[in-house]
Amino acid sequence: MDGIFETQEEVPEIRERLRRVGITNLRTVAKINWKGRLYTFIPTFEITIDVPEEKKGIHMSRLVESITETMSEAIEEEVSKVHSSLEELELAIIKRLEEKHPHQRAEIWIKTHLILERETPVSRRKSLETYDVEVGLIKEKGKLEKVLRVRVVGNTACPHAMVNNRGKTHIQRAIATLEIKTSFNEEIALEDMIEVVESSFSSPTYTLLKTVDENAVVQRMYQNPRFVEDVAREIIFKAKQRFKGRIHVRVISLESIHKHDVIAETWYPF
Repeated sequence: MDGIFETQEEVPEIRERLRRVGITNLRTVAKINWKGRLYTFIPTFEITIDVPEEKKGIHMSRLVESITETMSEAIEEEVSKVHSSLEELELAIIKRLEEKHPHQRAEIWIKTHLILERETPVSRRKSLETYDVEVGLIKEKGKLEKVLRVRVVGNTACPHAMVNNRGKTHIQRAIATLEIKTSFNEEIALEDMIEVVESSFSSPTYTLLKTVDENAVVQRMYQNPRFVEDVAREIIFKAKQRFKGRIHVRVISLESIHKHDVIAETWYPF
């Protein structure tokens, strides 16, 4: 039997440290027990570590193949347990990776959907609403930071058209993303971030709406007209009051009377 050569351990011709090398689009199952309620997710993982300048790797595919087995093993063992948050699951995976892949820097990102139960405004029907969420954990030189990101869909009514058309205006769907980068130990609930964003639109959107609910949503939008700039400002204002960390807000208005969309974006600290 021919010997196996660990070419990844050779010194490369060009000695440059690679900051992020690993696997992406790895899908599995995770269970989270948050405040006594059990959530089951089907998240998509991206896991990377840095590669020192003296380690070859040759091709990205070969390097990814060399670490996939270890990373997959760590995930499969960890996701069978119930953790209190997605970032706690990520930390457990990083600790396992440290045993087999020495590194100075590691990142784990989880993309998934959070399903929350909402009540329609008039008929009081239960409506299950889906939100895109993303949680990242970054470990560098022993320091842990996490990134929490939520994406929420709402509606806006244009104040400018309303003033110039005797109360008539155009309405559109808007998509807002709120991101917070903070220390690992800072407790921030994704549900709270979603609430901040959703309450900043002219009106929330719903999966289920009866006619009386549709009427209520339209009336609320007309009573609360907002530019995309207004939505971004309200999100950042509320987030600064409730959360600690670096905050990023991006809102996209899918314009109904234009062929282009409109964005508003800001950060804190600015």
